[in-house]
Amino acid sequence: MTVKSFNQGQQFRPRMAFLRKIEPLIMEMQDPGTGIKTQTQRLMITTIPHAMTGNDVLEWLIHRLQVTDEEGSLLGNLLVKLGYIYPLQEPKNLVLKPDNSLYRFQTPYFWPSQEWPAEDTDYAIYLAKKNIRKKGMLEEYEKENYNLLNKKINHKWDFIIMQAKEQYRAGKERKKADRFVLDCQERAYWLVHRPEPSSLDALDYGINRATDPNVNKRKTYDSYRREIMYYQQALVRSRVKSSVSLGGILKYCEQYFTHDPIMSGCLPSNPWITDDTMIWELNTPMVENPTKLRVERWTFGFRELVRDPRGRQNFELFLKKEFSGENLAFWEACEDLKYGEQSKVKEKAEEIYKTFLAQGARRWINIDGRTMEITVKGLQNPHRYVLDAAQTHIYMLMKKDSYPRFLKSPIYKETQNKALVPEETKQKSNFPFMRRQRRSSPSPVVLRQLEEEARARAAASNKVVDITQVMSKLDRRHQLKQEPPRPEAQ
Repeated sequence: MTVKSFNQGQQFRPRMAFLRKIEPLIMEMQDPGTGIKTQTQRLMITTIPHAMTGNDVLEWLIHRLQVTDEEGSLLGNLLVKLGYIYPLQEPKNLVLKPDNSLYRFQTPYFWPSQEWPAEDTDYAIYLAKKNIRKKGMLEEYEKENYNLLNKKINHKWDFIIMQAKEQYRAGKERKKADRFVLDCQERAYWLVHRPEPSSLDALDYGINRATDPNVNKRKTYDSYRREIMYYQQALVRSRVKSSVSLGGILKYCEQYFTHDPIMSGCLPSNPWITDDTMIWELNTPMVENPTKLRVERWTFGFRELVRDPRGRQNFELFLKKEFSGENLAFWEACEDLKYGEQSKVKEKAEEIYKTFLAQGARRWINIDGRTMEITVKGLQNPHRYVLDAAQTHIYMLMKKDSYPRFLKSPIYKETQNKALVPEETKQKSNFPFMRRQRRSSPSPVVLRQLEEEARARAAASNKVVDITQVMSKLDRRHQLKQEPPRPEAQ
């Protein structure tokens, strides 16, 4: 096989870093002491040296990496698909079989990390040599590639045929076992780098990068200045302690635990198990009487309230009684502008301005002068997010002022009293996600404290008490109490 040297213009392959992480494992597998035991195997009438079975490879991976059978099988298949191990009995099937099928390690010359470009000339020589050896009996996709390469590089086809004949002649002079092994190695290389159209390409690198990100670029004065500015900004940027963030996550999980249908189940039943669709009817967007859990979620935050159509309807009724219903109407109009049709953006923006922001508008809203100036300036060239500043101002106004009063209002309390608590549908099922109370495992910190307390009690109960030491301590304390206090230094 003729392989040209790696040229400097080759584009960087980002997957090479991943391949180089696999190679230490392959080297360890070939270690004579701790690696996979290979031996001479007989295949038909040919004796193959340094062969191993797929079962041996799988057992070594499981034992060395301490993984499950499934994980070891996936890793073994990956090694075969990448060409580090190739099969002897079924060369076209790049799969690791957990049986007595024979495999061999690919020579490092053919490893993908060598970055030899699989050029058309080399592939054409391989196909021509195979065509001579098998007398035209090629696979269908190989025949198509052979004909395409003949048309593509027809100007040097004589050189390709000459190289193929010379390699075929040199191969016939080798021993039968060596010739068979070399053929399997070369076939495995081209199955990896030029796979069959219907098979998965294990070396699909995606989009090529024009530059190597690992190369140290020459830094200039401007690059150092930008780097210093970045680190200065990073130093003053506020950070959140991991304990605070973990506490927030824990609080969130505890708050939403009863609302999680997997952890706490769903009432009245899971419609995918019992064929009872009552849960969908009870949770329609504009249901008359919502459920207790749905009303309870409105208290978790203002965002939960406004994204629920039924909760937004109650909040709108409350705002109308406080003569501030235009705030919610403006927020909904901005949402419609943001997620509506692109062709109507300009028309909707003008309509919102005339209805809510213009002087003497029908439903005028109260925003500060700075926000109004930004909004009016942006409306000269309207887009989807031109009203974001005004929308955020009104949103925060409703969240901090109107939302707390809504939770204390008779409207919310009446809805809460009328809320439904569906009864659980009784139906026998062996499905694992039926409604049941799930308990979390105890904290490791609490378990460690209990263990230390138990050890302390056990040590105290087994300790032998020396009565003389106890009496001497009591006498010393008594003497200290009887001594008069010392005068203070002048």
